[in-house]
Amino acid sequence: MPGLYLAGLLVSIAGVAVLDARHRLFFWRAPLRAAVVMLIGLAFFMVWDVVGVHLGIFFIGTTPVLTGVLLAPDVPLEEFFFLVLLCWTTMDLFGAVRPVAERLRRRRAAQGTGTVSDVQGGGPV
Repeated sequence: MPGLYLAGLLVSIAGVAVLDARHRLFFWRAPLRAAVVMLIGLAFFMVWDVVGVHLGIFFIGTTPVLTGVLLAPDVPLEEFFFLVLLCWTTMDLFGAVRPVAERLRRRRAAQGTGTVSDVQGGGPV
């Protein structure tokens, strides 16, 4: 069924966008900065893919779920959307973990702790 993988990627991207909007993690926190980061990530990974194809590391196998549209030799259209999903998910994860880590750091600083031994259980009781 051609296009099934692309449809799955688009549904996943929509889900990541909803999470991003709901929690203001990446694009909804700083749209211009997010767009620049996304473009740099996409450019890096597209070059990575083209080099991998040139070296014979990456190739398209026979599969009925791809659309058959190629962006470059052995680089299917779906690869672009996969990279969007990869970059966006990574940045949303970073956006979600950063405030939690900052809160923990502030809490430890307010309690007068924060050394490695305290975190490992060797601090005051």
